[in-house]
Amino acid sequence: MAPRVLVDIRDGVADVRLHRPDKINALDPEMFVEIAEAGERLKREASLRAVVLSGEGRGFCAGIDFTAFREAVGTPLKDGPLAEVLKTDGRITHRGQQAAWVWTELEVPVVAAIHGPCFGAGLQIALGADIRLVDPAASLAVMEVRWGIVPDMAASLTLPHLVGLDVAKELYWTGRTVSGHDAARLGLATRCEEDPRAAALNLAAELARQSPDVLRAGKRLLTGTGERSVARQLELERQEVTALLGGANQVEAVEAFFAKREPVYRDPGSPS
Repeated sequence: MAPRVLVDIRDGVADVRLHRPDKINALDPEMFVEIAEAGERLKREASLRAVVLSGEGRGFCAGIDFTAFREAVGTPLKDGPLAEVLKTDGRITHRGQQAAWVWTELEVPVVAAIHGPCFGAGLQIALGADIRLVDPAASLAVMEVRWGIVPDMAASLTLPHLVGLDVAKELYWTGRTVSGHDAARLGLATRCEEDPRAAALNLAAELARQSPDVLRAGKRLLTGTGERSVARQLELERQEVTALLGGANQVEAVEAFFAKREPVYRDPGSPS
């Protein structure tokens, strides 16, 4: 069976591509597992500084593979084709949820490049990214209402944070499709780009030139801000900046700035 996810790492950037172009990258049980496993492998890449997540072919992801879903209707979950996807294996997520949530768990920035259809489960995967660049002509939808279910890949955590609770409810309950332009207006996407994949790769390359310590600290600080008290958030700011000050990469940033040269940063865990 051909791989359903392709990963290429170069110069600190992981280029992750959903790879079922003949199905507009629709998700079957094997693909859910492969996406989650790809993210887990990237957690172990010490030299990683940014990730680009995109889909090959005509779109980012058309959602769940309808054939697999249809076969599951009326079948006990423990016996159906989605049984593997619904395993938690001791995690807080099942494998379907992990295909979306794993991108929030990565310590480095994740940039999703969205073109064409981005529906249902595919949209939930994109919501796990830190930044979403979208083709103005793309189509995005929380589509699960059409199948008589609710989104169950962490959208209840990620979507309201981006668009607000009222808009999230409307998208849940109507399943309406929005353009890339409207997605950016709503906050569902970060901004529009005529070529979102090229823009995402350029942005990732720019991020990879920054201090990896700052990238990680910034993600830790900004993820989950709405769940912390003001006092706790300010305490975390103090902790993060204290840990950075005087470190090898912070010293290199200052020295490079005054020497008018590009800084050369060390990856976490590399020898001094």
